[in-house]
Amino acid sequence: MAGMGIDTPRRRAAGLVCTGILVLIAAAFLAPLVWLVLSCFDSSAQTSVKLPEHPSVDNFRAVMTTDLAWRPLWNGLLLCGGSALITVVVATLAAYPLSRYQSRFRKPFLYTVLFATGLPITAIMVPVYGLFVRLQLIDSMPATAVFLATTSLPFAIWLIKGFIDNVPINLEEASWVDGATPMVALRHIVVPLIAPGMSVVLIFTFIQAWGNFFVPFILLQSPEKLPASVTVFTFFGQYGAVAYGQLAAYSVLYSMPVVVLYLIVSRAMGGAFRFAGAAKG
Repeated sequence: MAGMGIDTPRRRAAGLVCTGILVLIAAAFLAPLVWLVLSCFDSSAQTSVKLPEHPSVDNFRAVMTTDLAWRPLWNGLLLCGGSALITVVVATLAAYPLSRYQSRFRKPFLYTVLFATGLPITAIMVPVYGLFVRLQLIDSMPATAVFLATTSLPFAIWLIKGFIDNVPINLEEASWVDGATPMVALRHIVVPLIAPGMSVVLIFTFIQAWGNFFVPFILLQSPEKLPASVTVFTFFGQYGAVAYGQLAAYSVLYSMPVVVLYLIVSRAMGGAFRFAGAAKG
């Protein structure tokens, strides 16, 4: 055991190999970001990574219009924000009985949810489109937000159930003795304790919906209702022509809401759950 701390040539070689692999992985992720930052200030940007000869903000001026940027970003916020809120609320209500109550249908339901997490969205879009047409919900943003929420529900239920499992049930039993109903205990005891976990689910579902191109492209038809994830397709012109500089500038604007959301809820995500102290109190 004492020899494990000895710095041998084989151990140094392994460390160098691991460091080299990590550097290559970091470069693979860093190169697109470098291209994005440089290209958004280059009016003649191409696919190559190079410093702009005449840096300018012309690309931002070109994309920061109502039809191209502001309305699609607002549509995306409404669509994805509504989807994330629906997912968190419904997943919490579904995960609570799965965590607290025993039933013979509990395990089959959980396995069904687990199976649904691996179901590709493209496999169900044809029947979903037919259902939307029959119910006359095509081009409806609320209906599209609800469908986006359903695609995130299976994984969200599993995540939130895991957080609720870590909440000591004796905290709820004490409230039941005082006359509280299970829903009151959920709202006033469980939800505040799992708030960091719910923040994780909120961010995850928002990002998943924010980057979803296929669903709004199929279910929304009016140009004034399309989110930014679909509008970005307009930068790819005919015959392979692409406005790379404007695409880079739009990509920077497109990523801002996700970054802002993460910064807002990052405090709620930090720190461990202090259930022990709450139980003693």
